[in-house]
Amino acid sequence: MSAPKILVIPGSLRTGSHNVKLAAVASYEFAQAGVDVTRISLADFPLPIYDGDLQAKSGVPKHAINLKRMIGAHHGVLIVSPEYNASVPPLLKNAIDWVSRVQDPHEARGDVFRNRAFALAGASQSRLGAARALQALRLILTSCHANVIASQFTLAFADQAYDDVDRLKTQADSDGLKEMVGQLIDISQRMM
Repeated sequence: MSAPKILVIPGSLRTGSHNVKLAAVASYEFAQAGVDVTRISLADFPLPIYDGDLQAKSGVPKHAINLKRMIGAHHGVLIVSPEYNASVPPLLKNAIDWVSRVQDPHEARGDVFRNRAFALAGASQSRLGAARALQALRLILTSCHANVIASQFTLAFADQAYDDVDRLKTQADSDGLKEMVGQLIDISQRMM
């Protein structure tokens, strides 16, 4: 069986973000597993706040179409989300809202969510490690009919979790991340 293509999307743009670091560590793990991995920044897909009137007037923005096609070019997607007030950051929620509106002529709306596996990870300085945001994100994605894998990775006390070269310090964190990476690869391969 050929290796799947995996897309890694950090849900943060902040300089020094623990979640951007986690996305980089996860990308490295995918590469070590022999997977073709692509990591993007949502800064490369700037979108206005979703508004149905704006969509009716101007259509779906080209960056939403490009992001949807980027997702569609991969067999699996890892979303690495920070936690804002116990939920998903607006940047990430807005990107999902716009992508859910993109429909190419040859497909049903939302096929980009149905036809690939999604995994979730998150980091925060709290002991919960963005778990509440991932719970909300799982609900959002499953309402889009996404196949969200059972395994997810939360990194607690993220301000203390990385070493000098931005790798995870503890074996338990490394093992948890590898477990989620392995499950996403396995399920993505089966969906190819």
